[in-house]
Amino acid sequence: MPAGGGSRPAAPSGGNAPEAPGDDVLEDLTPEQLAAQWEEEKPPAAGALANAASSLVVLGVGTGALVLSVAMGLGTPAAPEPGLWPFMISCVMVVLGLFQLTVGRHNRDAEKFTRMSSAPLTGLVTLAAMVALMPAIGFELPALVLCIIWMRFLGGETWRSTLLVSAIVVAAFYGIFVLALNTSIPHLF
Repeated sequence: MPAGGGSRPAAPSGGNAPEAPGDDVLEDLTPEQLAAQWEEEKPPAAGALANAASSLVVLGVGTGALVLSVAMGLGTPAAPEPGLWPFMISCVMVVLGLFQLTVGRHNRDAEKFTRMSSAPLTGLVTLAAMVALMPAIGFELPALVLCIIWMRFLGGETWRSTLLVSAIVVAAFYGIFVLALNTSIPHLF
């Protein structure tokens, strides 16, 4: 039992408590203490300008998709054309962008962009590269590289698990889509 009769572990021999509490110390914290700790560790809040800018991006993408979906043709609910569902999703995006621009600008939960904010962009760029490379060299190599980048560099997994899981994922997709379903997906082998 630690000195003082409490349920917390004793301080290390140096006399100072550890900077980052261990798992056993986290279990002893109350929900209020955990919330306070998380509040201290989170990135700084984004300002009203950042909230407005992100709202305008959503509004712009939604408006662009709205125009493109109308150009594809809407049809009717009974006889839909290719642009009907994208049109409906685009309308939702525009409404949400407008809502965020007017009501959500006072939101204080939004976080400033940090180094980790580029992770979704990296994921999108690597996914687009995979789609662009698939017709030329098949899906196996681009999918393997995509899995490695996502797991190791975006997910922080170990090299062993990254390589093992990436190989299993590509083999599973090959087995399902090429061998079992005999789809027309471009493949190397």
